[in-house]
Amino acid sequence: MTIAEKIFEQVRTLPETDAREILDFVEFLKAKRKRNQEERRAHALAVLEKFKGRYDGTKFNREELHDRAGLR
Repeated sequence: MTIAEKIFEQVRTLPETDAREILDFVEFLKAKRKRNQEERRAHALAVLEKFKGRYDGTKFNREELHDRAGLR
């Protein structure tokens, strides 16, 4: 039995008012998750915007990057 089926079995035995409260809670959780995703997306886009235009597409050698004096 899946989690959804277990929840359904439990909720269907409850009075209508309790079932409505559980539905409200589920909708709250979904809205919270969507809001968090939107906040993370906005933050990620802000970070990308901050570094926009810094990389010009020039090829680089990874070994040379690690051979700089400041990294030794």
